[in-house]
Amino acid sequence: METKEEKQNLTNQYDVVIVGTGVAGLFAALSISPDYRILMISKDKIENSDSYLAQGGICTLKEPSDFDSFLEDTLRAGRYENKEETVRVMIENSPMIMKRLIGYGVEFDHKSDGTFEYTREGAHSTYRILHHKDVTGKEITNKLLNEVRKRENITLCEYTRMLDLIIENNDCKGIVMASDKGVSAVYTKRVILATGGIGGLFAHSTNFRHITGDSFALALRHHIELENINYIQIHPTTFYEENANRKFLISESVRGEGAILLNKDGERFVDELLPRDVVTEAIRKQMEKDGRPYVMLSIKHMPKDEILRRFPNIYRHCLEVGYDLSKEDIPVTPAQHYLMGGILADTYGRTSMHNLFAVGETACNGVHGANRLASNSLLESLVFSERAGWIITEELSGENPDTDMDKPEVDLDTYKNVEEWDKANKKLIMDEIKRRDSDFYDKWCNR
Repeated sequence: METKEEKQNLTNQYDVVIVGTGVAGLFAALSISPDYRILMISKDKIENSDSYLAQGGICTLKEPSDFDSFLEDTLRAGRYENKEETVRVMIENSPMIMKRLIGYGVEFDHKSDGTFEYTREGAHSTYRILHHKDVTGKEITNKLLNEVRKRENITLCEYTRMLDLIIENNDCKGIVMASDKGVSAVYTKRVILATGGIGGLFAHSTNFRHITGDSFALALRHHIELENINYIQIHPTTFYEENANRKFLISESVRGEGAILLNKDGERFVDELLPRDVVTEAIRKQMEKDGRPYVMLSIKHMPKDEILRRFPNIYRHCLEVGYDLSKEDIPVTPAQHYLMGGILADTYGRTSMHNLFAVGETACNGVHGANRLASNSLLESLVFSERAGWIITEELSGENPDTDMDKPEVDLDTYKNVEEWDKANKKLIMDEIKRRDSDFYDKWCNR
């Protein structure tokens, strides 16, 4: 589909610049008044965000009576390091978010009687996860992207990357970006960082390779406050393939539907519905005992037609590489998956820098604590990006639109060697992780 940047000339001035086109960036754009001009950039193809890869589903408050249980499950999974008030905001807003998604055409699976079909995953005490087969992230991302493309005030640019922030007196004035047209400065009244996590820095990750933590490197360069950058989630079950560029996720919902983990002797060795970090550590220790880089996952108890209905994408991938999920156990191994920490943000996405916002996996607002509860990521991204859109609209409406925008001069020659810039950024991030948690670094960052 032709994007708007192919229909119109880009300018160097917008009301809002959003870096990233996952669900957080898209929902933020849709939550800002259409009166304001928005530029959205994606480092890769527009659709290639980690949101697009999310399989299991999205949590919601199914009924008021589940509030306390939902809260406790989230806090327990996060080892009670969560900010409870932020978790409450997320849960309270979840029904409204679901209504908005359905209004945009998002289709969640239903039971035969027409009611929603909920599933559960590890560390959930009940069934509260809505899903679209095993491609929930793809369904939500596509429907939000369709809405964004309808908005005349939003310009989309793919294969365009942020190199730096333009800053004057702790006030974000814009970004430096690079594309096949060269390096340029873009000035704006507000910047939203929605660049995802850091998976591209790890040898084994479920993330796209271009997700390399650019926002965190810039935070370190410009003294923007970070929190818990070392709180990195390793997903217990990714399909074991040698030399795979990106690890294929075997959703936690597979274990939620009864799949079991087996050692080399075919013995079950862990409760599969414990929190992710607990299951991951059990798998790591079992791999050491077994002397091989994987354990086995079995869902052979589930009828084939049910596997095809619930997990068609996972079944298809396994079959393509030689495994029939309905008849055979499959090899799985842990891989980097999600960042709970990030740029410190409040419940409206505001950071320690004026006019700079962070949402989605890029932000650390305290929802996840030390370990994310399964299927809270999409919900968290949507709730707080919506709130960022609200507050930005409110702030811009109170400003004089005729006031000239500050445009500090930028030396674009600084960014001639992008490869060296990237190398320095990676070192900044990895050094910070090692400084904060050398044990985690030694265990996972050198793999």
